[in-house]
Amino acid sequence: MNKLTFNKKNYILLAIGMIIIIAGFILMSGSGSSEETFNPEIFSVRRIKLAPAVCFFGFIFIIFGIMYKSKDTK
Repeated sequence: MNKLTFNKKNYILLAIGMIIIIAGFILMSGSGSSEETFNPEIFSVRRIKLAPAVCFFGFIFIIFGIMYKSKDTK
């Protein structure tokens, strides 16, 4: 039988990590400033601190999903 590198749990963990990263990028999105108007919202805590932290956590979660080895795998 063909043995795969990842099992079902690995793929689920990778999918969760991707969803977390996508949520981080959605938190980063918003309107920007133009030459005529300045939008102070581009320097909000959500865009500067929270969204990159969420993306970083997602990348760490994906690394965990790749490195995870189930107990029944020999």
